[in-house]
Amino acid sequence: MEPTTKLTKALLKNTHDPRLAWHLFKRILSLPISPIHLRQSVPIIARILIRAKMLKELDHLHQLLLNSPLLENLDPSLESLVSILAKSCLFDKAISHFKSLRLRFPEKPPSIFLYNVLLRSCIRENRVDFVSWLYKDMAVAGVSPETYTFNILIGLLCDSGRLDDARELFDKMPEKGCKPNEFSFGILVRGYCRAGLASKGLEFLNEMRSSGLLPNRIVYNTLISSFCREGKISAAEELVDRMREDGLSPDVSTFNSRISALCSEGKILEASRIFRDMQIDEELGLPRPNVITYNLVLMGFCKEGMLEEAKTLVEAMKRNNNLMNLESYNIWLLGLVRNGKLLDAQSVLKEMLGVGLEPDIYSYNIVMDGLCKSGMLSDARMLMYLMIHNGISPDAVTYSTLLHGYCRKGKVFEAKNILHDMIRNNCSPNTYTCNILLHSLWKEGRISEAEELLQKMNEKGYGVDTVTCNIVIDGLCNNGQLDKAIEIVSGMWIHGSAALGNLGNSFIGLVDSSNSRKKCIPDLITYSTIISGLCKAGRLDEAKKKFIEMMGKSLQPDSAIYDTFIHSLCREGKISSAFRVLKDMEKKGCSKTLQTYNSLILGLGSKNQIFEIYGLLDEMKEKGISPNVYTYNNVLNCLCEGGRIKDAPSVLDEMLQKGIPHNISSFRILIRAFCKACDFTAAQEIFEIALNIYGHKEVLYSLMFNELLVGGYVSEAKDLLETALDKHFNLGNFLYKDLIDRLCKYDKLEAASDVIRRLIATGYHFDPASFMPVIDGFSKIGNKREADELAERMMEMASQSRTLNKAYHNASNFIHDKKNKDGGTDWQTIVHRDDCCGIALKALKQVEKGCGQGSVSNLRRQKDEFFDYWDGSN
Repeated sequence: MEPTTKLTKALLKNTHDPRLAWHLFKRILSLPISPIHLRQSVPIIARILIRAKMLKELDHLHQLLLNSPLLENLDPSLESLVSILAKSCLFDKAISHFKSLRLRFPEKPPSIFLYNVLLRSCIRENRVDFVSWLYKDMAVAGVSPETYTFNILIGLLCDSGRLDDARELFDKMPEKGCKPNEFSFGILVRGYCRAGLASKGLEFLNEMRSSGLLPNRIVYNTLISSFCREGKISAAEELVDRMREDGLSPDVSTFNSRISALCSEGKILEASRIFRDMQIDEELGLPRPNVITYNLVLMGFCKEGMLEEAKTLVEAMKRNNNLMNLESYNIWLLGLVRNGKLLDAQSVLKEMLGVGLEPDIYSYNIVMDGLCKSGMLSDARMLMYLMIHNGISPDAVTYSTLLHGYCRKGKVFEAKNILHDMIRNNCSPNTYTCNILLHSLWKEGRISEAEELLQKMNEKGYGVDTVTCNIVIDGLCNNGQLDKAIEIVSGMWIHGSAALGNLGNSFIGLVDSSNSRKKCIPDLITYSTIISGLCKAGRLDEAKKKFIEMMGKSLQPDSAIYDTFIHSLCREGKISSAFRVLKDMEKKGCSKTLQTYNSLILGLGSKNQIFEIYGLLDEMKEKGISPNVYTYNNVLNCLCEGGRIKDAPSVLDEMLQKGIPHNISSFRILIRAFCKACDFTAAQEIFEIALNIYGHKEVLYSLMFNELLVGGYVSEAKDLLETALDKHFNLGNFLYKDLIDRLCKYDKLEAASDVIRRLIATGYHFDPASFMPVIDGFSKIGNKREADELAERMMEMASQSRTLNKAYHNASNFIHDKKNKDGGTDWQTIVHRDDCCGIALKALKQVEKGCGQGSVSNLRRQKDEFFDYWDGSN
């Protein structure tokens, strides 16, 4: 055996000792060996040095080879070294050595193989800037590209979205003596499909067939998958048939694409039929489903809320241990959470741990998100502790989810603690996390804390983005600082996020920080917020100026911004202006929304234009926009105000038949309208329907009671009040005092006294002034005993209760819109009054004379107590 051969074998034996191997290689170079032996040993030592990360020795190796007397010309061993460096992700060294070769041997061009290797390396390492240089160097060196070279370049252009350039290069291949192969066509087909141009890819497939090349299964699957993603199921099915005609059997990837597309379109039953056929119909030669197939069907069931079917599939997958993997469990967890089965989701987590399949961070975050959205924050915290106990550190998503949950509940203090825990556990908050808390602080009106957080975001380098600025702008608008918000928007165009420095001293750091200088320019949401704020404030002219400014900044308005203007104009009764805005809205290509129709119906209703409203309702039906409860309530209002009350019940019937979520306001509108028209029979019918739907609600009883009373149906009102008392309703919104007054005026003192006694018996703390009309009535007819008894009870109630029922005036304002200047009860006014009728003091004096029961001294003491109370001495 020759010495050089022995040394080469010695290199292989000493791969574990790279320094010894390097020493042996240098010995080889010092021996009189042939270039063939050198070419054998160079790849070996190069790989040994790369694995050992001996980069200096690699550079030395390159120099030794260049200076070797054996290599007078460019030798394959030099090319192999460059190729190995490129394939080993040492791109910069590969290019550096390649350039060195080109300088050393300008007349000896490298092989096309080396160029191809370097081009592939450029793409893999995302160093596309060298691709053009290498291609030009090929031309200078006179190296002709091959089909593989063109395929590399076409693939790069397709991945960069430059499909036209890729097609142009493809067409030039014959000029360079290269004939496109099936891979050339396949690369372009894939490029078109990835760009959402499956039809273009199909045209190219037809060109491929006319060129005498048959598409392979990969090309077909690429097209089928793309058509499925675009929802063109029939086109995909045709391709499957063509695939079979070309002698290619659809594989599991083909079927997975079809199943995925059907599930995406909600056609889960059709997808499950294909899935079932794959499982049982072997005669047709269908491929067996794999884990991807099972997961796709499971996801489809969960998405459609078919949890029983999903559960059955999960059980089947568990019986085959190769099918239920971590991704399967995560799909099942997500399906359970999205369908509100949180307890089941928590059980699945425990099951995973029980079978030895460790949940990953995504598994925990799925359940965490469901718990937080359901307000189960304690359970979410416990889950995070379990997660940590099982060796998985919470990430930014975990903390952000929990923080968002606390903010949604208005628990800002706890949310801030979550942020502190996050930082303490070396999990850096991102801008999204901070924005959640910032939004909550503004919403809660805790402005100083919001400013402090914003300052810290800047100091810690978390970044202040456009979303952050929009949160601040929205907060300012909601807190009445509209002009400051406008100032910040203007400043954002010049200073970016540094415009927030205009808020005050606590934001000076933002202006001075280099991080804040990055451009944070206003977007559509920014202008939508400002325009909405101006419209709500009635500053429509300024809102129009901001709209024009937005258009000047190349920001195209959406339907939401137009809806803001339309709603404001309709609210102010400027219907013609609203329809002009609508015309511009449609001209700009923005479609009418439900909000648009609701605003227009509201405006037309204020003008009693019922015919036009029905026209809008017909238009909504044509466009497939379903009215909501606000639409119907606006229509009901318009009909009732326009004197077409008889048409109103049919609108309510339509709403109930269509299953439109309704509210009590719908019934309130009708009850008031029928009562106003003195049709109390119809009002009673509506009242009964409402009770059947919503149950015996206090708001319904108070509404009906008050309307009956105003309409003069005193006996009916009294009966309804007694029912309300039996149901222990709060009487804050009942005009019970007006009922007592009217009963007294109609000489129904016994009935009025009965109401008083019922109120006392049920333990209500009502206004003592309610006694006075009854006391006066009994005094006038000479029934001193009854008058004195009621007066004494009134005195006891006034002295014992320090907090009188002030809610009565809320109900009173419902009709009379009256309120004492001092905000107190009628009793407070009465006890300070000494008019000729002597209502309060007269009753007190009668009691003092001993006409009633109880000691005079005790009654005097009670009188002094409540006079002191109202004088503020207590």
